[in-house]
Amino acid sequence: MSRSLYIPEGYKSALTLRETQHAIKYIKDVFQQALSFALTLDRVSAPLIVKKGSGINDDLNGVERKVDFDIKEIGTEAEVVQSLAKWKRMALYRYGYTAGEGIYTDMNAIRRDDDTDNTHSIFVDQWDWEKVITREQRNLDFLKDAVKSIVKAISYTKRKISLRYPAIAGKICEDVFFITTQELEDMYPDKTGHERERLITKEHKTVFLMGIGGKLKSGEKHDGRAPDYDDWSLNGDILFWDEVLNDSLEVSSMGIRVDADSLKSQLAECGAEDRMQYKYHKMIADGTLPLTIGGGIGQSRLCMLLLNKAHIGEVQSSIWTDEMVQKCAESGITLL
Repeated sequence: MSRSLYIPEGYKSALTLRETQHAIKYIKDVFQQALSFALTLDRVSAPLIVKKGSGINDDLNGVERKVDFDIKEIGTEAEVVQSLAKWKRMALYRYGYTAGEGIYTDMNAIRRDDDTDNTHSIFVDQWDWEKVITREQRNLDFLKDAVKSIVKAISYTKRKISLRYPAIAGKICEDVFFITTQELEDMYPDKTGHERERLITKEHKTVFLMGIGGKLKSGEKHDGRAPDYDDWSLNGDILFWDEVLNDSLEVSSMGIRVDADSLKSQLAECGAEDRMQYKYHKMIADGTLPLTIGGGIGQSRLCMLLLNKAHIGEVQSSIWTDEMVQKCAESGITLL
């Protein structure tokens, strides 16, 4: 069942289909170079599939079904990735990266259980990045500096695309407002998580919402996070105010990754200590894997934001319900 579809009143794309396709490529070319420069990242190749039961696939909120299939020649089962959160940290170890160095990659995934609406699709495309850090850099100030660098790269890309296509002129607010999920709950105790995000982002335009995964004072979680990649006290989402959708838009989820202590406590909180059987988790516990910071930046969502699009299907090809396709067509929203 899909979420509700929002149709902006009087919406009309400022770009033709052909211009849109050219603009998507331009945004991706400009942004990934800006991101690589800002965070000192090398581009690497990454998997679309991993072995089932390897512990490498992202569990997201722990309930989503992975797309899996058997491989005839090998006699084993594989899974389509849901993200590369764990794979990247293993790759940094295998490739011999040291503190201050990192990687990024184009990640394509299928999340079969995701609902679909203006900003959600079962097809996920993002830039996944990961960087080795020191023990002393596992703090909020370092996390905030990384967030500011990413926002500046996005702002730079917006300026470049607006020069090429004046019809989508505008700018990204580079002044990031930092707030924790608990502070946000204290401000709006009677609102849902998304309602809180909408209110704070409408006011501040660019927000980094910190501390996602653990329970708040209310006993509820702001949002789910797997317990074995982000440190819930050192993570967050980058949110932008989307004028077309009149709503907040999450473009990036990121954070400083778990060390041995936070991995142990978060697995215990979720009752997921059985994951310690996996090689990945053991290598964190014994200090073999490097300490890292990383995240994912949605490619289609970034294109939506920078091109003033009303639906993610205007910047990516996916599958939608017949009802959504019809409503979009009737409202002048052309899905790819």
